[in-house]
Amino acid sequence: MEPKDYLKDISEIKNLMNKSSRFISLSGLSGVMAGIYALIGAAYVYWLVSNSKHEYLILDGTIFTLVLLDLFLVALFSIITAVILTTRKAKKNGSKIWDASSKRLLINFLIPLVSGGLYILIILGNQKYGQTGALMLIFYGLALINASKYSIGDIRYLGIIEIILGLIAALLPGYGFWFWVLGFGIMHIVYGTWMHFKYDKN
Repeated sequence: MEPKDYLKDISEIKNLMNKSSRFISLSGLSGVMAGIYALIGAAYVYWLVSNSKHEYLILDGTIFTLVLLDLFLVALFSIITAVILTTRKAKKNGSKIWDASSKRLLINFLIPLVSGGLYILIILGNQKYGQTGALMLIFYGLALINASKYSIGDIRYLGIIEIILGLIAALLPGYGFWFWVLGFGIMHIVYGTWMHFKYDKN
């Protein structure tokens, strides 16, 4: 057997190992759509707060409730889109959408994300609003890095970027909203587009 045949066999074994231990059917387009949803949601919040008489959030006020609803809808539409596009990609590749690797991915993604979400709700309950955007970026970045061990490894780089943006936002609390737009909106579109052409087109 020639050396090139050995290299081909090694490559095939490596691909099989990756498929068995990692969930690699994530759709890049779902990231693009998540970014678009985030930008739409952010535009609505900006309009809502700018046109209020206070121009800031009140915990027990209508504006605060609408902002939470807006965030919930952005997350909901992003999740639904991700499930639909990822399921379609998995079927196209002949992969299972729900197996041991996808379960590990989901669990490791949710642990930092849910912990961060609960912490943010706690500080909001104490009427501390200044670091909300920064904390969302940081915990989301940690969730991506934690989940990248069980999915496409490139996701960790997006996680690192989100953490960096979150730390900068923490230093500049007055600009937390715009860093949120950059991290959840623009970066998702840029990274999702890159992932689409790198993985989905092949």
